[in-house]
Amino acid sequence: MIKNPPLKRDGIWFHSCSFGEARAIAPVVEMFDKDLIRLTTTTQTGFSVIKNISKESRYLPFETLLPFWIKPQKVLIVLEAELWYMLFLVAKSKGAFTILLNARVSTRSFPKYKKFAWFYRKVFENIDKVYAQTSEDAKRLSALGAKNIEVLGNIKLISIPKPTKKYPKPQSLTIVAGSTHEGEEELILENFLELKSKNKDAKLIIVPRHPERFLDVESLIWKQIEDKDLTFSRFGRDGSLKEDIILVDLMGELVNFYKIANIVILGGSFVPVGGHNFAEAAQFGCSIISGEYVFNQRDILNSVDGVIIIKKEELKDRLLEFDSLPKSALRVKSIEIEKFVREVESVL
Repeated sequence: MIKNPPLKRDGIWFHSCSFGEARAIAPVVEMFDKDLIRLTTTTQTGFSVIKNISKESRYLPFETLLPFWIKPQKVLIVLEAELWYMLFLVAKSKGAFTILLNARVSTRSFPKYKKFAWFYRKVFENIDKVYAQTSEDAKRLSALGAKNIEVLGNIKLISIPKPTKKYPKPQSLTIVAGSTHEGEEELILENFLELKSKNKDAKLIIVPRHPERFLDVESLIWKQIEDKDLTFSRFGRDGSLKEDIILVDLMGELVNFYKIANIVILGGSFVPVGGHNFAEAAQFGCSIISGEYVFNQRDILNSVDGVIIIKKEELKDRLLEFDSLPKSALRVKSIEIEKFVREVESVL
């Protein structure tokens, strides 16, 4: 921290951890005077986001020297589960009103937290206000010693990407495999071909997560269909949606295709990646099928209804039963972020 200059004093200090948290606070930060914004994060991926929001942004992976580093701030806002004792203690002792925003404690993590309840009670002694994601989170946080808790919802729902283009919705059953990773395209293709043999009008649109895999996925598709009477195209070349299988080889298009999907197969969940944002597809009310590896998206999953979570061996049966798949929906369609904004403004 010696080469990490302190933040300017008397501001609104947001502290986050992950890339997702750092990105989620961007629309919240915009609700305040830009000159007052101070940002820190504990990860390099998080810093890659916040450094573009404000010059008063710092990478802050340790808390050992915080008593000497922290300058007095008006408000400290910490995201989700970054319960640093020293961070809250020192910031509050120097006059900050302290807030835990988007607070959560998962069902799986709660027993571990309870073992150290004595420690978390000490942490919460220095937190003035807690905004929980759900009522279940609020109950668990209260059991750990949190006070002055209010359920606000998940702020990640504020910044759900919206369509940037309007593509014609195909008349046929349209399946979008979104943000797929290595090992998932082959699984999805094999099971789609089973569906296709019984539903000739079905269409598959594959959107890989990483652009460097476009060529590999194209080769895989050609291999799968070489002896079958099926058509294939790369969307980036001709923009066609007429073929049986379409590879979207462009970035920033995923949400545009979610909008025209009947069924979304969510990638990153059939291999141990941890899943991707359910809300991006759920905003359109399509059916969503996910694998079992959703450990990075539990908070978003709690805000979405109608998601089918399966083992990869079950994918064929679910696709063949497409008529009975439930429609997804956002459980909380509007976050009462104004409550939080008023709270911050009241102490400035």
